[in-house]
Amino acid sequence: MELINDAAMVLKDSKFAVAFTGAGISVESGIAPFRGENGIWNKYEEKFFEINYFSLYTKEAWEMLCDGFYEATIKSNPNTAHIVLAKLEQNGIIKAVITQNIDNLHTKAGSKNVYELHGNASKLTCLYDGGKYSVQDFDLRITPCCKKCGAILKPDFVFFGEMLPEKNMIMSAKASRSCDVMLIIGSTGIVYPAASLPIDAKRNGAVIIEINPKPSAFTKEITDIFIPMKAVKAMTWIGTYFKE
Repeated sequence: MELINDAAMVLKDSKFAVAFTGAGISVESGIAPFRGENGIWNKYEEKFFEINYFSLYTKEAWEMLCDGFYEATIKSNPNTAHIVLAKLEQNGIIKAVITQNIDNLHTKAGSKNVYELHGNASKLTCLYDGGKYSVQDFDLRITPCCKKCGAILKPDFVFFGEMLPEKNMIMSAKASRSCDVMLIIGSTGIVYPAASLPIDAKRNGAVIIEINPKPSAFTKEITDIFIPMKAVKAMTWIGTYFKE
């Protein structure tokens, strides 16, 4: 509990705290991580998430996405860790959430200032005319097509071979350089360029708080306070320090 207390006090004293989240915050919402135990890469080949494969074998890619990915993602709900982060934002503590996740759970939980580095699975995009749609508007058992031009739609998250969304990367980099505290939750620290953001924060003087069940690539290198817990347990305790 001493580590929880230390983390809460650092957050209370912060002027510009930012959260940086990875797959570990959403595992307790029933969403499988890409890597590690029960990860998506243990079940499916990475080629299904390559933009070249998607372009050449679109229907096959959509069959996999619908069967093994979208059902769990669409039905998932925010857990306590997401909700506490949203409340910390409402209380003026957390200024922004930078997330590697594509599950939309931070927004569902009520966070407003969310920078999605890898896109959002709740949206679809037309590669031909740029049209955007909600997943909820389609039965994904049938390959979704643009309602304007008829082209097959693509999930609005980043496939291998695609660039990260420029605006969100710029805003995330700015927030990372400006923050005096960064709260890392559930990130392995091995996926770049996203993993460079906490390093930038540390380089610019931020205190790094990390919540992970096991040490990550960040732990020995940049972390000041390491809380070896799952996200829900740790954030539940931290949330008690900020009750109105």
